Amino acid sequence: MARSADMVRTCALTRLEKPVEALVRFVLGPDGSIVPDVDARAEGRGVWISLSHEAVAEAVKKKAFARSLKAPVTVPPDLADLTRLRLEQRLLSALGMARKAGQFVTGATKVKTVLQSGQALALLTATDAAEDGRNKMLGTLKALNHARREAGITGPDVPHFELLSSAQMGLALGLENVIHAALTTGAAAQSAVEKARRLARYTAPAMQDHTDRSAASGVLLPAEQDERR
Repeated sequence: MARSADMVRTCALTRLEKPVEALVRFVLGPDGSIVPDVDARAEGRGVWISLSHEAVAEAVKKKAFARSLKAPVTVPPDLADLTRLRLEQRLLSALGMARKAGQFVTGATKVKTVLQSGQALALLTATDAAEDGRNKMLGTLKALNHARREAGITGPDVPHFELLSSAQMGLALGLENVIHAALTTGAAAQSAVEKARRLARYTAPAMQDHTDRSAASGVLLPAEQDERR
């Protein structure tokens, strides 16, 4: 599905219209079960839910899928977790493509060099990284983003993602000890950044004011604004 042609859809849970980037699509599988269509490319009528683990879990609880399709459907009770798994798989696949394109760097020393050179599109840290190593790398990222603003460079800061364990990244990429990594300039890396943003938004907790926005999760805010880091 071309997202440029379908910019807005209605969340079947909240009935609010949102950009497709803020939603995740589900379709009816051949066996009559609801399955996540995270790339929004599957044929058939889709059900759109806000891009949030909590929203998908709530949609399962409130039978939003059957109501939207106006038909009896089978909904896996773990659909929210299955959706996260699909988003993780898409990200890992994109990281693999970025690595093949020479746009994925690992190792603390190399990553720090890339950050300092200004060639990084994003910083990735394993969820099981040591706190001191994480803080040192985030310090380098903070300095980079500050330098970009001082130089008058417009646009968002270079983001930080902490979404996957070292084992997940290592297994998918055929590497060992993937603790710190960076995506560098290029189309493959940009695709990976977009998939990381979607996963980050999906896993982020809802804001307390219930404005249907996602809270900071190490990526949705610049490092210096994320008080949890």
